[in-house]
Amino acid sequence: MRRSVVLLAFPGIQSLDLVGPFEVFHTAGLVLAADAAPTADNSVGGPEIGYDVSVVSKDGAPIRTESGLQLAADPLPSGPVDTLVLPGGGGTAEVRDDPDLMGWIRETARGARRVVSVCTGAFLAAEAGLLDGCRATTHWAFADRMAEEFPGVDVDPEPIFVRSSERVWTAAGVTAGIDLALSLVEDDYGTDVAQTVARYLVLYLRRPGGQTQFAPPVWMPRAKRSPIREVQESIEAQPGATHTVADLAKRAAMSPRHFTRVFTDEVGEAPATYVERIRTDAARRLLEQTDDTVVAIASRCGFGTAETMRRNFVRRIGVSPDQYRRQFA
Repeated sequence: MRRSVVLLAFPGIQSLDLVGPFEVFHTAGLVLAADAAPTADNSVGGPEIGYDVSVVSKDGAPIRTESGLQLAADPLPSGPVDTLVLPGGGGTAEVRDDPDLMGWIRETARGARRVVSVCTGAFLAAEAGLLDGCRATTHWAFADRMAEEFPGVDVDPEPIFVRSSERVWTAAGVTAGIDLALSLVEDDYGTDVAQTVARYLVLYLRRPGGQTQFAPPVWMPRAKRSPIREVQESIEAQPGATHTVADLAKRAAMSPRHFTRVFTDEVGEAPATYVERIRTDAARRLLEQTDDTVVAIASRCGFGTAETMRRNFVRRIGVSPDQYRRQFA
């Protein structure tokens, strides 16, 4: 069965949000055609297999991406489509303000088997009402903004992609659309086809970990009270030192209970969680910038043992220290 995949283009689109999934679906069609049995006229493939992939825009006008790349496009289709892909980019704000284009998204989504958003394309899906009451993801840098603008959506900044509902999928930033497209090909035609596509495009079929490994360390707010700020600075200056709540409270000249309450109110997370975050960020830098062993880094950053650091990395970042170093050193 051939499946129609329609990717919406608009001025200011992030080009990889669109081109990445386009190439995955196109390559899957080539793989399927190569594996198909010859027909009577010795051709392969046919109307029953693969994808019909098209880029569409309002009025079929060519569009310029954020980076200046120009893309040709077909007019918006009026009939049903199998898969609607909503990429992101700076131009999503104008799309959200365009009642005609948003109306087309809502109408097309109603008849589509599935709807896919990539990066900040999730804002378009949310604006169309497709994510109400759903868990969704978007680029880590825009997750807080999306959660603020759409309180009815459970925004999770960690996954590479997530199935938000029976028909709607959301992917994280930029290249995550490729990961999601591979997963959809696997759903449609099986693991062997998806694996062949991934190999041809030199990709992981399933990328390890989540978005956190690609995001920079989270900047934490500075406390207004000088004793709490001084405690923050002491933790950041020596992440490997002893930082029990009792020790930190003593530095701030407060009781442990009062210190914990004030610190959490001012910084936004409990002291122990803050210490763990700072130690993780320090370990990330050492894994990226030095050849020191994981055992040495774990000791220097206050984790004590390599196993404790490994568990912390898997929980916070989604990959082990060794995997993180292989990707980012």
